[in-house]
Amino acid sequence: MSGGDGSSDVPTLSAIGVEAGYDRHQVLHGITFESRDGVTCIFGPNGSGKSTFLKTLNGIVPVWDGTITYGDVDLTEAKPEDIVTHGIATLPQGGGIFGSLSVEENLNVGAFTVDDADAIVERKAEVLEVFPALEDKLGQKARDLSGGQQMMVSLGRAMMTGADTFLLDEPSAGLAPRLVDDAFGLIERLVDRGAQVVLIEQNVRAALRLADYVYILAEGEVQFHGPPEDLSEEDELMELYLGL
Repeated sequence: MSGGDGSSDVPTLSAIGVEAGYDRHQVLHGITFESRDGVTCIFGPNGSGKSTFLKTLNGIVPVWDGTITYGDVDLTEAKPEDIVTHGIATLPQGGGIFGSLSVEENLNVGAFTVDDADAIVERKAEVLEVFPALEDKLGQKARDLSGGQQMMVSLGRAMMTGADTFLLDEPSAGLAPRLVDDAFGLIERLVDRGAQVVLIEQNVRAALRLADYVYILAEGEVQFHGPPEDLSEEDELMELYLGL
């Protein structure tokens, strides 16, 4: 991961004409998308295909048609475990922590593909540099942490994979309102170190303050894409698709 000044040489995660769905039910209809430096937000009403698209990017839902690439690597038919090794990590809704494991054990789970012991040590040090509040919590059960600290564990575990691009599925879901800004502040820490973040989020108002680029999906199609300042001028889109 590039660091420090917020600049990035992270490959672009791109989808071109992607169609996908479940059994015979098509959900995505020709989605074209690319990640940008910083935070690329994907908004849309319930049932718009946001989560399906994220699952297609990370290999859980197979691509019916179209292509997905990460830089010059074709990921169209890649399995989830292969996608992780290429530098893309996913945080499912709720973070997916292992509550019965310690914080350190959770972090170690993120390094399951790493054979280099020195690299594991270096990555763990980086996690603690980004999230210093975890340093004296390493031996505690993850379930005993606050909601904000559990999110630190989730993000830290993703960092342990060596990822440069993070796919986040509604990280603010279930958090108390006072913790939402804290959660987005944690995401900003990743971006400050050069990561790209693809963010699905229902809390549109809060996420727009973080967004560098925006896509709106509805009925499995892209209805808008552009910088957030352009979206703020699209009153009809804001009301029709986002309820704002």
